[in-house]
Amino acid sequence: MSGTPVLVLGIAGSLRRASYNRGLVRAAAAVAPPGTLVEPFDLAPIPLYDEDLRQRGEPEPVRRLKERIAAADAVLFATPEYNYSIAGVLKNAIDWASRPPATTPLLGKPVAVMGASSGGFGTTRAQLALRQVFVYVGSLCLPKPELMVSKAAEKFDADGNLTDPSTREGVRALLTALVDWSWRLKGDAPPPR
Repeated sequence: MSGTPVLVLGIAGSLRRASYNRGLVRAAAAVAPPGTLVEPFDLAPIPLYDEDLRQRGEPEPVRRLKERIAAADAVLFATPEYNYSIAGVLKNAIDWASRPPATTPLLGKPVAVMGASSGGFGTTRAQLALRQVFVYVGSLCLPKPELMVSKAAEKFDADGNLTDPSTREGVRALLTALVDWSWRLKGDAPPPR
C-alpha cells in the first residue's frame, strides 16, 4: 500500500436518505486521515439474496459490491440496530458478498464496525452480531476502538449529518485505527502522523 492512498469502502446498513449511519459514513469521508480515501457504497440496488439467482449469474449490483470490496484496503461498516440485531439490508449484502465462501472478497479483509441509534445502547447488540458474522466469513475485524453512538437524534441534523464534535472525533479515531490495522495486516508500518 506504500505510496498509494488507502482506500476504505464505507457501507451503511440503512437505505433511509437521512440515516444516522449513512451520516457516519459521510463523516468518515470528511475526517479521513491524509492519504486515505473513504468511498461510500449504496446498498439500495442489491436484490434480496436468492441462491437460484446467484446460480444463474450474479446481478450487476452484487458484482459491483464484490469488486469494490476486493479493491478496497479495508471496509468500514456503519450498522443500525433493529430488534437487537443487524439490519436486514446489511445482512443481505454480506450474504451476497460472502458467496462462494472460498473466494469471497471479505476473506482476510480488514473491517471495522460503528453504528448509531436513537436508543441508549448505540447499536451494541447489532455490532456484536455483525462481529460474529465476520468471524464466519473470515474478515479481520478491528477489535478497538469501538464506536457506538447513542441518542443519535441529539448528534445529527434533520438530514442525517453528524453535528456532534465528540462523535466526529470518535469516527476519526476509528478510521485512523482501521487504516493502521490494514497497514499492519499487510506487513507494513503505518505512516507517521
